[in-house]
Amino acid sequence: MEQFKATLFNCINIYLRWMIRQDNKGVDLGIWKSISTASLSCPLDVHSGNVARKLGVLTRKENDGKALSELDLKLREFDAKDSVKYDFALIRLGIFEGF
Repeated sequence: MEQFKATLFNCINIYLRWMIRQDNKGVDLGIWKSISTASLSCPLDVHSGNVARKLGVLTRKENDGKALSELDLKLREFDAKDSVKYDFALIRLGIFEGF
């Protein structure tokens, strides 16, 4: 059940990212203009979690709500207004680069 909830929350965070964030690469649509990107959480899955741990921005071993809070806090140190922009790099390093 915990894995199901984690997957569900990850999907919701991805959807919110697409709808709220605006980029010029065609990944994020940005059609919900009334919600700030500062309120978004980075989608956290096995790939982004593993890369975040290897980079030292996440210490918690589980990919759960506490880990998501920890990752959010750390990424917001880099960019408080749009910390979710780092999600794409974390995912790509994990999936395609085997980081």
